[in-house]
Amino acid sequence: MLKSRIILLVVAITLVVVIFTLPKVVVDNENESIESGTQTSEENTAETLDSSPSSSESLTDSHSGTIPAEFRNTISRLRNSYLKAESQENSVIFADSLAAIFTDLNRFDSAAKYIELSRQDNEVIGNAYYEAFSFAADVDKANRLALKTREYLQKVLEESPDNNSAKIKIAMTYVSSDNPMRGISMLLEVIEEEPNNEEALFNLGILSVQSGQYDKAIDRFETLLSQNPDNLQAKFYMALSLMNSGQKAKAKELFTEIKNTSNDEQLLAAVESYLNGL
Repeated sequence: MLKSRIILLVVAITLVVVIFTLPKVVVDNENESIESGTQTSEENTAETLDSSPSSSESLTDSHSGTIPAEFRNTISRLRNSYLKAESQENSVIFADSLAAIFTDLNRFDSAAKYIELSRQDNEVIGNAYYEAFSFAADVDKANRLALKTREYLQKVLEESPDNNSAKIKIAMTYVSSDNPMRGISMLLEVIEEEPNNEEALFNLGILSVQSGQYDKAIDRFETLLSQNPDNLQAKFYMALSLMNSGQKAKAKELFTEIKNTSNDEQLLAAVESYLNGL
């Protein structure tokens, strides 16, 4: 879950779809517990993503369709230049350029691959794979991207154990695995160390929404909004939680507030739909 999200700011309407693809989790403050369906084990998804691009690499994929014609020649030229680069410096430049193009095209898995090839920063690479993981529609691909995320961000944690942003991203990859309790425990560790951490509060709130624990979701989003009242994603899910807990007047007030302050068309369409239902 959780665009360059967290480093990534994802619009709320996108997250509405994403969270309901996660396994059902139950988060209880007094007695943390997990309920989840059976999923492929981590051992069965140990395959890593291809990190050796070839000139014959397809310009289509399952989640983005065909690359627009105006980008194809540029991508092919840069890919060939990368493959034929005579120095490490030039290789890095071409890989970095490819990463930027694929990011602009919202093809985050390809972008992450080239960021891995062009950077030495474990956190930058891990964050790129986490972004790709967040948008992966295919379960097997999401599992592979989760493994890559953990591969790099775990190195970050080994060097900087207090890096809660890296810990939260690792946690979220476990939440959608066959070991969600590990992810929940990591999120709660962050909250224990840093009670007002917005990233952890938001993700715990989302998980509470996803499991139907709307009162707990409201508590998480209230805490977050007390620190950052301008967080539109938190406002949206706060309103959604209020609506589903029967507090329709409060939900309507908050949805209306979002409608009057946001310029995001997707978010406004979702808000308008809920307001019509209220």
